[in-house]
Amino acid sequence: MNKRLSFKQRIILGSTLFGMFFGAGNLIFPVHLGQLAGSNFIPAAIGFIASAVVLPIAAVAAIGYSQADGLFELTSRISKRFGYIFTTLLYLTIGPFFAIPRCASVSFTTGFEPIFADSNPFVPMLLFSLLFFVVVLIFSLRPNKITTWIGKIINPVFLVFLFVLILMAVFTPGEPYTNIDPVSDYQTNAFFNGFLQGYGTMDAIAGLAFGIVVVNIVKNFGVKSNVNVARDVARSGNHTAILMAVIYALTIFMGAQSRGFLEISDNGGIALSQIANHCFGPAGNIILAITILLACLKTSIGLVTSCSSTFCEMFPKKLNYKIWAIIFVLFSFAVSNVGLTAIIEYAVPVLNLLYAFSMVLILLTFVSKLFNNYKPVYIITFAFTLIPALFEFVKTLPPNVIEYTSLQGAIDAYISVVPLASMGLSWIIPAIIGFIIGFVVYLVKGRK
Repeated sequence: MNKRLSFKQRIILGSTLFGMFFGAGNLIFPVHLGQLAGSNFIPAAIGFIASAVVLPIAAVAAIGYSQADGLFELTSRISKRFGYIFTTLLYLTIGPFFAIPRCASVSFTTGFEPIFADSNPFVPMLLFSLLFFVVVLIFSLRPNKITTWIGKIINPVFLVFLFVLILMAVFTPGEPYTNIDPVSDYQTNAFFNGFLQGYGTMDAIAGLAFGIVVVNIVKNFGVKSNVNVARDVARSGNHTAILMAVIYALTIFMGAQSRGFLEISDNGGIALSQIANHCFGPAGNIILAITILLACLKTSIGLVTSCSSTFCEMFPKKLNYKIWAIIFVLFSFAVSNVGLTAIIEYAVPVLNLLYAFSMVLILLTFVSKLFNNYKPVYIITFAFTLIPALFEFVKTLPPNVIEYTSLQGAIDAYISVVPLASMGLSWIIPAIIGFIIGFVVYLVKGRK
């Protein structure tokens, strides 16, 4: 019997996937975008949704479509060594080196630090992060229950608080959004600027990371056929995409309308705090703190689960799942309290490097039937992607590193010469050229 997920199971899976994706950053980016776009919020929202919803869901769907158990198995089809290197870099960077510690830090600074404004926040942050990661570890140690923890409990509560905040802000505008002038960059190019803002969330990388969790959930529901697993992953992704798109549109609209009573904030975190205070008074800080905390908790649980499951797959004879989970949580706790700023400075370049390869991998996965998974097509395409990806890495190195290595001149020359380099997309054209060459090689040699 070829079991498929029921409608209820797909909804639960979609809620779980949304819960893993939607962290604090996914609130901060669109609110700030709305303030910048003003009356042009509609094209800006469409651009943002195109890159912040379609690309991440495509990443999850790519894992399902490939019928691989996760990113490591998928990348190992290209090369075992490449699979180890790429998968390890991706999970460590988006996990304990960057995203998980940031979740604790953002939760504290956005929702709780104002309470300790007149004192040294180190001890409060230490205690808060300790409690935060104890909760994350408790939930993460039972990965088979992740649909219950995230899909049925944390995410619904989070959505209640989020919609209370959004709806109150939407229905109490200071001025209609049509009267809000967009900033200069958004007057004529709102769609593309919105696209770049969504691209900056780097959720497509998270989609590849979460793929193994989603596949395992589908299998735990009793779906055994690889074809049916792929189809159910894709369908559940559609539910997630709709929910994310609706929330992004409302949040961007909320940001646009906030210009009726606020100046443009330095970032979306400040804007959210100001909007919550405007709508609810002092109670707004409590609502926002709970909303951000829940958002960060569920994302952290999803990342710890994904990292631990993947490292068990890559190194089956080393450590078990629980030990990996404990290691990742302890490391994240340490980073969130010491050196987070420096870690972020060095993590962002690696994320940019990985993003180029991740996008190419996703696209190649969807067209793999055209070249029958012929390995040279992957190798040639990635080879052409390598140089621009390395430049994207170099461009975003910390300023002190660029100054010490005297790289600024080379970076400026690269941006002035290479198409799309100023937008962080210089890898696109070389990747297309590499794929065309690889496909010609397949037509000449591979089909024989």
